[in-house]
Amino acid sequence: MKSLVIVAHGSRRQASNDEVRELSSQIEAITGQKFQKVKAAFLELAEPSIPDGIQHCIDEGAKEVIVFPYFLSAGRHVIEDIPAEVEIARKSNPGINIEIVPYLGSMDRIVDLIATQTTSG
Repeated sequence: MKSLVIVAHGSRRQASNDEVRELSSQIEAITGQKFQKVKAAFLELAEPSIPDGIQHCIDEGAKEVIVFPYFLSAGRHVIEDIPAEVEIARKSNPGINIEIVPYLGSMDRIVDLIATQTTSG
């Protein structure tokens, strides 16, 4: 079983965290063949933490976990903090493949998405 963990910063504003949770639910609904579970996790200020989010997937049967940083730029969180948190989960689960994929802002299609959204009116 393969799972996806969408990692966001986390916010003191509960509605912002709920947006990420809802995004995760929507992605799970359309990627059922690729990812059996899609979970939200947070770097700080909200739960679950990144290691806990990964562990939830493993506890539900995941043998592979993809971690997607839901960040727009390669700041310290993307380059250092998220990999450090993922490493905690790797050490606790040596038999599980846990991979970090490129962050949202690095995707080629982000340029087209922004251009489309800002010129459609």
